[in-house]
Amino acid sequence: MWGSTVRAVNGLTARWATALPASDTASDTAPPTTSPTARDKAPDAAAGEATGTVFSACGVWPLLAFLADGAAGPARAELEDALGVPAERAAEAARDLLAGVERIPGVGSAVGLWTRPDVEPHGSWVAGLPAATLGRLGPDDAENQRELDAWAAKRTDGLIPTMPVTVDETSKLVLAVAQALRTSWLRPFWEGGMLPDSGPWAGRELAALHRTTGLLDRVGVAETDAGPLTVLKVLGGTGIDVHLLLGPDEADRGTVLKGGLDVLSGTCRTVPGDLLPLGEPGPGLNVRHVRSTSRDPYLAVTTSPFSLTAEHDLLAHHEVFGLTTARDLERGHFPGISDFPLALTQAAQATVARFDAQGFEAASVTAFAAAAGCAAPRTRHVVRRIDLDVDRPFGFLAVHRTSRLVLMAGWVNEPVPYVFDEE
Repeated sequence: MWGSTVRAVNGLTARWATALPASDTASDTAPPTTSPTARDKAPDAAAGEATGTVFSACGVWPLLAFLADGAAGPARAELEDALGVPAERAAEAARDLLAGVERIPGVGSAVGLWTRPDVEPHGSWVAGLPAATLGRLGPDDAENQRELDAWAAKRTDGLIPTMPVTVDETSKLVLAVAQALRTSWLRPFWEGGMLPDSGPWAGRELAALHRTTGLLDRVGVAETDAGPLTVLKVLGGTGIDVHLLLGPDEADRGTVLKGGLDVLSGTCRTVPGDLLPLGEPGPGLNVRHVRSTSRDPYLAVTTSPFSLTAEHDLLAHHEVFGLTTARDLERGHFPGISDFPLALTQAAQATVARFDAQGFEAASVTAFAAAAGCAAPRTRHVVRRIDLDVDRPFGFLAVHRTSRLVLMAGWVNEPVPYVFDEE
């Protein structure tokens, strides 16, 4: 089941990526229209949107599966379509997914369920939530919110300090999944600067990460629906790799990320670096022969560090997640969860991702709320040299190397300015 679940989760990642706004002028972090009491996250959302975005279908999929297990009628059918697995197997697949994620070094996950005293979840449904934190929502919603925020912070090692949904008087049930991951690069970068001479970052003095390696197959060019896509694999020591994705100038982030997922699934043929033709065979690439003191070829990479935060209103893309009917407050949709009639009023995710010289760390908290509703030495050899400059907006996928499960995906739209040391 693990293999089919990975394909289902990555499929949701692809659909979510293509549903993202084509540019950063359209926000993906607007407050939920069905939850006018939601906390105002606009300042953080705006900041995250200016620099790019990050999201985790791996954090959403288990929650959709647990909802599908307790859903009935059209809501169950829609969730089943979004999940890509039969509803009767969804909870088991979600448990397998979370157990598999927990086995990845450097990755942790947790499930939480909180209910009002008048909502009594069915024991059989609760028993299907793996090692869940179970809590009651009391009469003081400010205290409830503090409790949920503390849970989010603890389960993500402080990377996400607050729960992405708001507890108010209408909240009858809150179901959440938190995930956090950290990995260190097998070969660290060194820090420096860059000055792009073309593209949207041209003429700006920017912070950069640099690295060289003799392993030319770390980079490749794939032919995707968006055109040629350059893919750089940065390997982590815990079996988690980050794939940097540089597409054609005109390609939007949804198509670039979808292309990266097609490469991951084997849908697109990729030509590795050692077989690339001389010249500029892909975005950001230059392949040539140079004189060297060594017989070994080498790949020189310059890229941008990033630190991203984002919040996503999943109900803004309810059709992607199979949540269209589940929002209808006129009736309950989850009799398998509780006899109390429930409908979704909030579905949100908070995410963070940081890529620097030493490694990568990221976290997500996804929650649903339901209401009753280098001087040149002497050279002797001629070798192949590949230069890759990631010096304009690019995408990334954080991937478990063995299973190819995408744990996190995102887009870097704005670089980090270079800061000169003051004497």
